[in-house]
Amino acid sequence: MQHATWEWLLVVPVFFFSNLFEWWIHKYVMHRLVDVFALRAIYDRHTRQHHQYFTDNEMTVDATREWRIIFFPWRALFTFMALGTPFALLLGWAVNPNAGYILMVTIVGQYLIYETFHYCCHVRDNRFVRHAPFINTIRRHHFVHHNQGVMMEHNMNLTFPIADWVMGTSDLDRGLLGHVFNGYSMKHVKPQVRTRVERFMNDAPANESRLAQPKAA
Repeated sequence: MQHATWEWLLVVPVFFFSNLFEWWIHKYVMHRLVDVFALRAIYDRHTRQHHQYFTDNEMTVDATREWRIIFFPWRALFTFMALGTPFALLLGWAVNPNAGYILMVTIVGQYLIYETFHYCCHVRDNRFVRHAPFINTIRRHHFVHHNQGVMMEHNMNLTFPIADWVMGTSDLDRGLLGHVFNGYSMKHVKPQVRTRVERFMNDAPANESRLAQPKAA
């Protein structure tokens, strides 16, 4: 990639498409049983393993052996790169090679952000994840998603809750900026979602693994 200039603007549409794709694959593949081998395996790994192991009452990783339940298998990155390669080649041919390279860089970047944010959702509460913009938002967002009463319908994004806001699957009732910078606040949760969350929440006592409300810096 040499002397790329305006081609970097391609990051914006690719980012938004990736966000929508992240929402779609989470809602319609990870949480919907499709009787095709590879898709069935994804559903089993996510809904039947990840969501059974981590609930809204026990969200945190306690040992490195549990990483396998959080992170995608290593081959997933190469699968996403393979899916993006035809589009990168087409873009490189139709526009210029820089455009194709930037498409691939953005795809890899989005994948790494996904994995990083998801990991941050399952670590114990600390000053960094509590106060870091975007990360504190997605921690609360994902915490609600792990409630058994709403996991099939709400909070499908794992990076930035943009597609959830667009598609109406967020648990929050507020604007886009409010979604992205919501942090740990539960103030704007939709009443009907709050009722379902409380109905399905276990009666176990609050502990360190529960999502804590933000504390003073």
